[in-house]
Amino acid sequence: MEIAPALFLTGLIVGYFVLAGCDIGLGMAAPYLARTPAERRRLVSAIAPYFLGSEVWLVGAVGVVAGLFPSLKDVLFEGGMWAVSTVLLTGWLMRDAGLWLRARVDTGAWRSVCDSALVSGSWLLALSWGLIIGGLLSGGDPLTPFSLVCALTVAVLFLLRGAAFGAERLVPADGSASGHTGPATAPEADQAAWATRVLARTGLATTAVTAALVAFPGTGPAVDRPLLLAAVAAVPATTLAITSGLSGPHLSRHTSAVAIAAVPLLAGALNLPLGTPPAGTLLLTGGAILPVLPLMVVGQVALHRMLRRPADDHGFFVTPPPQDSQPGRTVPVS
Repeated sequence: MEIAPALFLTGLIVGYFVLAGCDIGLGMAAPYLARTPAERRRLVSAIAPYFLGSEVWLVGAVGVVAGLFPSLKDVLFEGGMWAVSTVLLTGWLMRDAGLWLRARVDTGAWRSVCDSALVSGSWLLALSWGLIIGGLLSGGDPLTPFSLVCALTVAVLFLLRGAAFGAERLVPADGSASGHTGPATAPEADQAAWATRVLARTGLATTAVTAALVAFPGTGPAVDRPLLLAAVAAVPATTLAITSGLSGPHLSRHTSAVAIAAVPLLAGALNLPLGTPPAGTLLLTGGAILPVLPLMVVGQVALHRMLRRPADDHGFFVTPPPQDSQPGRTVPVS
């Protein structure tokens, strides 16, 4: 096995989890954080266009798997893993369709359908990733008790990442909260910040159950490197413990990133069928992807710095609230 291609694939997947965790988690938490039409409009604006940049890392990872590790591709698309991968692709399409099409038709019913697709697709994405990780650790069976609890834990980590992201992006820039004039606070941003503590404690509980299943004979994963698995699993457990305290909301932007970055690293406890890529394929793939990698990193840094500011309530993915004949008065819209 070539170490460099394996590390390259791992870096792409870790980058995707850290970045996409923001928009996937925020989409999962939409029913809790965005209950009014104005709040839903700002939440969609907070997600877009962030999800476009994060998906570049996933596309790159898929290309690396298809080009360099065809044996791993066969594992992900056979047996029960095939069904989970299909559900993941379905959730990906649903979530993206809800974001892209929401502002294309100006009716409340259409926006409700798109919002449902956003939430459902986000949950399918998070749970599917958890089942894939748990299924790989369970020898290819995504429906073992360990795989199911692992999926729940990964979903909580996505929610935590989204809540930390929402605590920054859902703060109004103009001193208004969800369309109301008043102090520069936002109920949805405050809810997201305080939810990080609850989610961190929930994640600690599910992590403890997962660890118990590992130790229980007949239910734990069949791993090749148990010590590495324990070391990697200790990373999210530690960061969740830090986030569950009183200072958790202030630290969650960093701790949630570290916790979710450890998820794909759990696969390092397995001897995956990576093999040695053919020299010609390795040269072709490296020549096509490596020159683009610095641009991806620079672009993501710039995008992150730009999107740390509060989200607008209008843009390509959301229509601005219409104004009636009286200046300064906003008509509620969905």
